[in-house]
Amino acid sequence: MKSYRKELWFNVPTRRAFMNITPEVDECLRESTIKEGLCLVNAMHITASVFINDDESGLHHDYEEWLEHLAPHEPISRYRHNRTGEDNGDAHLKRQVMGREVVAAVTGGKLDFGTWEQIFYGEFDGRRKKRVLVKIIGE
Repeated sequence: MKSYRKELWFNVPTRRAFMNITPEVDECLRESTIKEGLCLVNAMHITASVFINDDESGLHHDYEEWLEHLAPHEPISRYRHNRTGEDNGDAHLKRQVMGREVVAAVTGGKLDFGTWEQIFYGEFDGRRKKRVLVKIIGE
């Protein structure tokens, strides 16, 4: 069995954003030369997420509003975590809801996705460098 590992680095200039990282993961899969196996993609920061869904701007807007309703950024005093001097208590909760990682099947050297599925990086406390791990195993 072969194994491939690569870190993807992102520096989102805004506090929150959703980025389609499917092309970067596809490139990792090509580099790996693995044809059959599994591909793990996970955010390596506790205020960021990786998830699979549709690349549709209305859906991304709905996510933004829904997450802000569930865990509003302000007032920052509502979160005990922010008593440490940070202001990202909401980002930790948003990450928990959206998830840490995804695993996708690799079949015939391609991500084995449904029709509209894409991989996204969700940033909830941006404006600094963060990384995503891509780990592919198989033959």
